[in-house]
Amino acid sequence: MSKSALTLSAAAAALFWAAPSAALAQDGARNEDDIIVTARRVEEDLQSVPIPVSVVSGQMVEDSGSFNVNRLKELIPTVQFYSSNPRNSAVNIRGLGAPFGLTNDGIEPGVGFYVDGVFYARPAVATLDFLDTAQIEVLRGPQGTLYGKNTTAGAINITTRRPSLTPEAELEASFGDYGYTQARGSITGPIAENLAGRLSFSSTHRDGFLYNTATQDDLNDLNNVGVRGQLLFTPTENFDLLLAADYTRQRPEGYAQVYAGVAPTLRAANRQYAAIVADLGYIAPSTNPFDRVTDADTPHRSYQDVGGVSLTAEWDVGVGELTSISAWRFWDWDPSNDRDFLGLPVTTISANPSEQRQWSQEIRYAGEFSSSLSFVTGLYAFKQTINSEGLQEQGSAAARFLLAPTAAALTPGLLDGYGQTSDIQSEHVSAAIFGQLEWAVTDRLRILPGLRFNYDNKEVDYDSQVYGGLVTVDPALIALQRSVLAPQSYAAEADDTNLSGQITIAYDVADNFNAYATYATSFKSVGLNLGGLPTDAGGAPILDAATVDPEEVRHIEIGFKSEPWDGARLNFTIYETTVEDYQAQVVNANVGVLRGYLANADEVRVRGAELDFNARVSEAFSIYGALAYTDGEYVSFTDAPAPLEGTGGPQAVDISGERLPGISAWAGSIGGEFSHPTTFLGREGEFFIAADASYRSDFSSSATPSRYLVVDGYGLLNGRVGFRASESWAVFLWGRNITDEEYFEFLSAAPGGSGLYVGYPGDPRTYGVTLRRSF
Repeated sequence: MSKSALTLSAAAAALFWAAPSAALAQDGARNEDDIIVTARRVEEDLQSVPIPVSVVSGQMVEDSGSFNVNRLKELIPTVQFYSSNPRNSAVNIRGLGAPFGLTNDGIEPGVGFYVDGVFYARPAVATLDFLDTAQIEVLRGPQGTLYGKNTTAGAINITTRRPSLTPEAELEASFGDYGYTQARGSITGPIAENLAGRLSFSSTHRDGFLYNTATQDDLNDLNNVGVRGQLLFTPTENFDLLLAADYTRQRPEGYAQVYAGVAPTLRAANRQYAAIVADLGYIAPSTNPFDRVTDADTPHRSYQDVGGVSLTAEWDVGVGELTSISAWRFWDWDPSNDRDFLGLPVTTISANPSEQRQWSQEIRYAGEFSSSLSFVTGLYAFKQTINSEGLQEQGSAAARFLLAPTAAALTPGLLDGYGQTSDIQSEHVSAAIFGQLEWAVTDRLRILPGLRFNYDNKEVDYDSQVYGGLVTVDPALIALQRSVLAPQSYAAEADDTNLSGQITIAYDVADNFNAYATYATSFKSVGLNLGGLPTDAGGAPILDAATVDPEEVRHIEIGFKSEPWDGARLNFTIYETTVEDYQAQVVNANVGVLRGYLANADEVRVRGAELDFNARVSEAFSIYGALAYTDGEYVSFTDAPAPLEGTGGPQAVDISGERLPGISAWAGSIGGEFSHPTTFLGREGEFFIAADASYRSDFSSSATPSRYLVVDGYGLLNGRVGFRASESWAVFLWGRNITDEEYFEFLSAAPGGSGLYVGYPGDPRTYGVTLRRSF
């Protein structure tokens, strides 16, 4: 079997197979053996690869309960993940990747998400459970010269376990409080000569952490089922063919947010939250968000179906290896949300279902011209279509909540049943050619240049219409209705080409100390607004705002990787990334109080430093940790939306010099495991106790910084204790958030400009037991 079959990022970073005690590597590993990787298709020690990369083994994923990206961020501090529902999810690395706020399908993620070499285009997949994972690799910084799809901020590459001709099976069951159950398993073995198969499944269920007084039921539960099948055909030593298919079904009643507070605004007192709810006779069920109580009166539904098929062929031919990855994938999204977050009939229906389809083809050739010159080159093609059909409807409290309480606005029935339907059709076609060389100038000095040429074409056809509400011919009343929801139609098309590249110089200062420096340019392709446009004084859409300029990225990184003593690794990097024409999410009252759109900030900058270490102190004890300092700011953004407390004042403000959202200045993780040989129930094995702690300092939770939308810093402690038998079974007790820390995943301003803001509380303390058996 060819080595390159194991992971796409082997060409971009590193491959790491980890034993249970060597499960997390921050540019290293928790064992004393060298880590052999296949960066640029040449076997080498991970410490000599001039790329900052963190690798988590499948064993660590299973043991630590890090079964999705949200939990992965607790192990890798440079990863940020925010999700108000699967569609509105953002994965960032070093604070870059996606704009903070509601997802707009018209732009691409800056962080590539790959499974077995296949690019997953929709950010919703980051909410899926990891399925039969061999390892997860997180690469920091631009990766376009070695990846099929361009990535400006980094990449998360997941490699699943492959079929084997040796029969094997593994079953795992976990049980915990809040009705938590998780079952996972896989089976692999020969089907015929040179043909192996593998079938894997995962099922996760849990009651919700919130209680809804309106329905007397819980919210924010888990209800996930996934399956993956693979066939591996190896007719010769030089050729293999892998056919894989997967399907995941999620049916949670989830992602409800709760009352977090009220900010004073610049609006008149009668347009602020206290006066509005007093007029409506409303009292929130709790003003303490950690009571975890809501009275949402619109169903919460976050249903999605995700799946696809891929065919990977690898052939050792000539001086290298030829790889082809063909894939088709789908994403079906069926949501319902309470967009006013209250038990008031303000927005009674909010649902924007989508159907996405994508096709991709990558052809890559990697090899060596000589012992001192190796290469990777490839072609990539991608097509995506998204069909979204939205529905939003206002209720009897909408007029008082969303409009100034004038006599006209209080006209009975003005917004009762007033709604909007939307039909949004979009298409994206992309093609690229990329490549990278590695030239060993001497036995210590290497130079690695790379180039990428990319073409993108995007189209959108947007149509929204309004219905219901008070039937009137009064222009003043119609204008009030249109100020909330308005009909709009437009079509737009944009295409773009870009040439980017990078050069890295790596120098082996000593046998155990390697230094590197990288300069890279990258880009995020032209964007389209798929959620509506701002309007002119006459109410017509401003078509110039339909397109969003591409981001231009400049990146500098300097670092070293060292082994201060046997079994220990200490790595350090500093970097600066500058993004011109940063694609940001903004809100403008001219669009309507419930909508936002995309625009460009002139320039943003992120700089930081990262320290990773790991060591095997003894045969019984190992430790690892990572510390990241990140400083992100808007260098120039002169027409940003006003902060929450600025509602009612100027619609645009200058936030140049302010910090970027979602970035903690300090983030870190530390963990370790102690084991001791013993017997349990007459079986030989080892007792183990392990802990993982993480910390993030405060961060802004608003595109424009607001003193009310700041998530306080928090620390989490997870642990487990148990027994691993020599005969391939294990049992252990686990706890997550053992100290029961109260914290928010994020905060956000509620629509309507009343000053209300809501939050998504982080998970409380949970505990349980896991049983695992391998055959």
